[in-house]
Amino acid sequence: MSSILTIGMKLTFWGAAKTVTGSLHIVESNGQRVLLDCGLYQGRRREAMERNRNFPFPVNAVDAVILSHAHIDHSGNLPSMVHQGYKGPIYATTATVDLCDAMLKDSAFVQEKDIEFLNKRRYRRRALEVEPNNSSHEEPLYTVADAEATMPLFRGTPFDKETEVTSHLKMRYVEAGHMLGSASVFVEETTAEGTLRLGFSGDIGRPGLPIIRDPEALPPVDYLILESTYGDRLHKPLDHVADKLAEVVRKTAARGGKIIAPAFAVGRTQQLVLLLHELVLQERIPRIPIFVDSPLAVNVTEVFRKHIELFDEETQKFLQNGNDPFGFRMLRYVRDVQQSKALNDLRGPCLIISASGMCEAGRILHHLRNNIEDPRNTILITGFQAENTLGRKILEKRGEVPIFGDLMRLRAEVVKINELSGHADQQELLTWMKPIVKGLKTVFLVHGEPLQQQALAAAIQTRYGVPVTIPDRGDSFVLEH
Repeated sequence: MSSILTIGMKLTFWGAAKTVTGSLHIVESNGQRVLLDCGLYQGRRREAMERNRNFPFPVNAVDAVILSHAHIDHSGNLPSMVHQGYKGPIYATTATVDLCDAMLKDSAFVQEKDIEFLNKRRYRRRALEVEPNNSSHEEPLYTVADAEATMPLFRGTPFDKETEVTSHLKMRYVEAGHMLGSASVFVEETTAEGTLRLGFSGDIGRPGLPIIRDPEALPPVDYLILESTYGDRLHKPLDHVADKLAEVVRKTAARGGKIIAPAFAVGRTQQLVLLLHELVLQERIPRIPIFVDSPLAVNVTEVFRKHIELFDEETQKFLQNGNDPFGFRMLRYVRDVQQSKALNDLRGPCLIISASGMCEAGRILHHLRNNIEDPRNTILITGFQAENTLGRKILEKRGEVPIFGDLMRLRAEVVKINELSGHADQQELLTWMKPIVKGLKTVFLVHGEPLQQQALAAAIQTRYGVPVTIPDRGDSFVLEH
């Protein structure tokens, strides 16, 4: 990428372009480069590894990173940048910094262990002459040491405070309501030509989600980068989610099965725990053991306890009444790997919440491998599953799905609860952007698959008459004052 020598702002979309993972956008202004997010691309293993290892720009030419939130598809490739020589600042809300401290180290640890498992398996297959001896030994994308080296670069930044990022760019964080600490980003460029204002939605949440505050509107902007994950659909009302969750638990327990719930360790796990706690207090579900099997989720829950100032009014009242949102008698948090393995030997009904949310890595793979072929069990999907991920294949109810390279029969019941989605639907996105429509020159749609983006683009143009662009990976745009 050639540097910009003229005054003005240029956008290039390197990730989350016509897909929902790997958020990575670069802003160039007056010869300086700033990244909006630096997420892991998730999908087919070989393609993902190749794309995540090879940045389409020299990392030492980046002056700063502005992070919208801590989810791995937005933050997870920062250690790769640091491994390759990046030494600049990483701006994030204070809660996001605390979450990334846990999440990036966990991501590195999981990658190291998954690669170790795959290499051991490959070695055994070579010994059995099932696999050729010339197959390569794989290395993890980055290590725990890389993740640890990333943390000193973070700059904890409060909401609603103007922060100077470069000589010509200032930014401000606004509550996005997607997860703890998530933010939309307001970027302002001031040059001799005048002022240009860019908005980056990050991921916009749903009003009324458990625990976190509702999303807030950005200040007026000239250009908007907008997520489009659920741009073609409307969610069901949130008031039905507890009923649906209670029904899943009751039905599965009645047939003696286990409920396996892949869940993002940040946000979705805590929401499920709070809902289950409320159902227990209301005596609406049987008293079966509930496990959160994720060292990351355990660490993240402690971050939630640290940032109660970011909780919504309902959760604040829950706390004031003396209840612990994230702890009750039937619930156990599992850190130790041997305790995790022991869950596979349990007989009788139980509920296991484990990461990762898209079933791409971590302990959830082992739980799926041990339970997916039993028709008494239920796999409970509570979040978006990107194309080509194991989670998407399970959601599509394919007859067989690959786990650790082996095809497993999908005989367990698959249930999806859409209501807990951390992403706004089409109507909620349109409502969120309404206050800033006046003066908008262009909306760039990212973080969505093509059909969802096309539907949202049509809705924006019909309702507001604002031009919409859906960039491909690598597309660049010069933003005019």
